[in-house]
Amino acid sequence: MIVETIVTTIAAGGGINIAPMGVEWGDDVIVLKPFVDTATYRNVTAVGAAVVNLTDDVRVFARAAISNPEYPTVPAAAVRGVVLADCCTWREVEVRSIDSAPPRSRIETAVVHRGARREFVGFNRACHAVLETAIYATRLHLLARDFVESELARLQVIVDKTAGPREREAMQILADYIRAAPRDRERPAP
Repeated sequence: MIVETIVTTIAAGGGINIAPMGVEWGDDVIVLKPFVDTATYRNVTAVGAAVVNLTDDVRVFARAAISNPEYPTVPAAAVRGVVLADCCTWREVEVRSIDSAPPRSRIETAVVHRGARREFVGFNRACHAVLETAIYATRLHLLARDFVESELARLQVIVDKTAGPREREAMQILADYIRAAPRDRERPAP
């Protein structure tokens, strides 16, 4: 099962990277699948660890999809890494094996520590719409712009019907980013 998470990693030099990532979720094993040209991949392979954060704030997903935002963090307990200070729960993981075949690696990790701050109740429809929009925002270079814009319009209807202030803000961040992105980043329609 793929679970949408925020993966925090530490670079060899100490810098923090915050990235949204769908991971293969298990009780004791979590599989990360970062693209090989990303900071997440470089950091995990260099340090051998990461923290997989579950958060109910889709603004974190929105901002992390289009940049490397700064959020308050606290040191992880068992690995070289950081935990988002406002996440619901987290898993600290150590690398067990790496398949670096491009374009997307497969990094099997073992959960070595877990923590919780508050219950994760789940996402409403607006949150899911924001998550989908965040995925499209990261794939503008792979998808036809007309398709992305039609999906943005479709998902905006869901946000308009079911969102609270956080979801509206997250959707606006992503919509502004997609609309401002140069059209030369898109793949032509087939």
